[in-house]
Amino acid sequence: MLKLFSRSKPKGERFDFSVLHTDMHSHLLPGIDDGAESLEYSLELIKGMNELGYKKLITTPHVMWDMYKNTHEIIREKLKLVQDAVRHAGIDVEINAAAEYFLDEHVEELLRNKQPLLTISGNMVLTEFSMAFPSLNIKDLLFEMQMQGYQPVIAHPERYIYLERNKDFYTELKDIGCLFQLNLLSMGGHYGRSVTELANYLIKNGFYNLIGTDLHHFGHLEGLQRFEMPLQVKKLIDEGKILNNQL
Repeated sequence: MLKLFSRSKPKGERFDFSVLHTDMHSHLLPGIDDGAESLEYSLELIKGMNELGYKKLITTPHVMWDMYKNTHEIIREKLKLVQDAVRHAGIDVEINAAAEYFLDEHVEELLRNKQPLLTISGNMVLTEFSMAFPSLNIKDLLFEMQMQGYQPVIAHPERYIYLERNKDFYTELKDIGCLFQLNLLSMGGHYGRSVTELANYLIKNGFYNLIGTDLHHFGHLEGLQRFEMPLQVKKLIDEGKILNNQL
């Protein structure tokens, strides 16, 4: 396998991610979004995730119609390419794919036309929305998903820092039945102090159901290799409040 990176691995004891078993948010399919750029890059990231302890990766390329016009066919084609390469490389990890749906007019059209959405597991659909400003019809789209039998999962809610001034919106989403997914690197300051503080608020108030890496590139992998699991997150895992190992 082509060695893309020459950096040495961080020293010291690392957190054993095998307690989570499955990562359900990443961008590992080559060349279709802002994640892995090539098949070789994909394999290096997957190998690194496997070495951390993950046994199953459900990768979630963006479906964001202004930028990434990914369809079922594109995602499945790239998934098959990666699965074959992982098997040939002898990496002991299961690879599946869903999508991270940006709640835009395209998703509205998919729902209106009753087009099937790609699910993480069962009926779970990973969703995101603008990190710059609140969208007016988010709850309408999430409700329509539910009416069609899907379970919406809100990706990295701690990264919508404008909601710091409107935390009741999180409660509204929780009350209508949405699940919430924490980005691990949010806890290490990777996205800034405000994101970490908002993540701590959501943890304290019992919002999170799933944990994901949102892995895009080798810098994220290095962050995970250095990651020290905060006690409050470890407690969520130990108490069985995180659903990753059921996926």
